[in-house]
Amino acid sequence: MHTPRARVSASARSRARTRARSLVAAPLAALALVAAACSPANEEPAVDQSANGEAAGEPSAIVSLAPTTTEMLFAVGAGEQVVAVDERSDYPEDAPVTDLSGYTPNLEAILGYDPDLVVLSDDNGGIVDGLERAGVEVLLLPAAANLDDTYTQIEQVGAATGHVGEAAEVVSQMQVEIDEIVASVPERETPLTYFHELDDTFYTVTNDTYIGEIYSMLGMTSIATGDNPYPQLSEELILEDDPDVVLLADAQCCGVTPEIVAQRPGWDQMTAVREGHVYVVDEDLASRWGPRVVDFLREVAGLVSGIPAGTGADAPAGTGAGADAPADADAPAAQPTP
Repeated sequence: MHTPRARVSASARSRARTRARSLVAAPLAALALVAAACSPANEEPAVDQSANGEAAGEPSAIVSLAPTTTEMLFAVGAGEQVVAVDERSDYPEDAPVTDLSGYTPNLEAILGYDPDLVVLSDDNGGIVDGLERAGVEVLLLPAAANLDDTYTQIEQVGAATGHVGEAAEVVSQMQVEIDEIVASVPERETPLTYFHELDDTFYTVTNDTYIGEIYSMLGMTSIATGDNPYPQLSEELILEDDPDVVLLADAQCCGVTPEIVAQRPGWDQMTAVREGHVYVVDEDLASRWGPRVVDFLREVAGLVSGIPAGTGADAPAGTGAGADAPADADAPAAQPTP
């Protein structure tokens, strides 16, 4: 299912930087250890089981209202507890997709699934207050600012759903794979410069973003700088900075292809176009901050590793496109999005 493009306002970007609200949930393993310590040596600790066989206190009817939170839930092994996910949650394939919306959430529709836990990435329409007034536990996980936030949120999902051990394993495996991927990329004296195209009006990202951190790990640096992490650049600035690589995150949404980029006036002289380093990247992987960020890192690493190590090493320093570009409340979906 195609993921619709969103618009990011200044307030939305502020929410993205808000620290995640923690849903306090005692790890089951810790409870078991405490129970064992208080029991006689020859007595097995009792575990209260609910009617459906799940340990008491674990949610049995989870609703997810964001693609990233859906992916986290299934990654930690809580998929069988999920009764409904929002209309944009297209992964994994067996997720119970409904017409619920995370952008315009309907309290009555959500409560219709009788959830005991709702996991979401935005408090749109004051939905969190409505759910809490209805007695429903809420786990709010705003857009991650970096990989450490991703790890923390996965662990929170594990704690909230009774899958502490599985969540720890997911995080550990992610860290191992990311280290291996980063180590596989050739070292460069000078980072490759890139232009990450969010849409065909030239919104992009700086290094000070979630996806910017990913690219930096692979030896890349954005041509966009400045206080606005998601600036809109002019074609003149992009052509002047002459990026080594162009990454298209607008192929799915806007139909942009390397061929179309090459037909733009003046772009055929750009280093990235001339040397064939204009690539389409998976829009969903590039905009979500869950476990599949590893897949995105691997995808881009494969592209970067195929670029000769000398590329960009002798290129003049960029002029910092976007340094003076103003923040725009109507900017397109920035990385990451739910």
